[in-house]
Amino acid sequence: MSEKSPYEQFFETSSQGPRHEQRQAKQPARKGGGALEFLIILVVSFALVFGFVRPFVVEAFYIPSESMVPTLEVGDRVLANKFIYRFTDPHHGDVVVFRSVEDIGGGEPGPFAGINRLITGEDASTQPPDLIKRVVGLPGDKIAVRNGVLFVNGERQKEPYVNDALPDRSFAAPVEVPKDRIFVMGDNRANSRDSRFFGPVPEKNIEGQAFVRFWPLGHLGVL
Repeated sequence: MSEKSPYEQFFETSSQGPRHEQRQAKQPARKGGGALEFLIILVVSFALVFGFVRPFVVEAFYIPSESMVPTLEVGDRVLANKFIYRFTDPHHGDVVVFRSVEDIGGGEPGPFAGINRLITGEDASTQPPDLIKRVVGLPGDKIAVRNGVLFVNGERQKEPYVNDALPDRSFAAPVEVPKDRIFVMGDNRANSRDSRFFGPVPEKNIEGQAFVRFWPLGHLGVL
């Protein structure tokens, strides 16, 4: 077995040893950078999810009432796709977030109202409140409620999502949903103020389609 020449020994040392040491030296820097990137992503995610910044594609919404029980409970948080209805129309069964059509009056501005006004240009204290309901009627549909039972175009609807623990006995006179409007109702029919009271909702009022509940974690699931 021949001995390596001085040139070969020098080349091996120069090409392997230092590069190995350089890789070892760079690893801590990459680890630090990775931790920093993770922290930044975490902070931004919490900012988006908990509403400090209003996103344009997906937005988080808080459920303040029992109108959608058992599908959604008070305190649940959902994500709504704010972009979907630019490409498609609402469908029967969609759970939608929309601006109220009733003049309820502005409430006290929240702690982040100033931040929201700075970012979006909107004054939260003067904006109609957001509501969340299920789409049960589309333009041209004839809607009626008899003793709590929903009829669409004369056909009784099967609605497994309705709250059976609190039966509804309401009546609503037949109405045809106008063009560019939707008829919405809460799943908790006996405790929901919806289109039975304020009429069909203009499609322009729709904020987005709620598609997943992300909080609390024990209730995580697709809507």
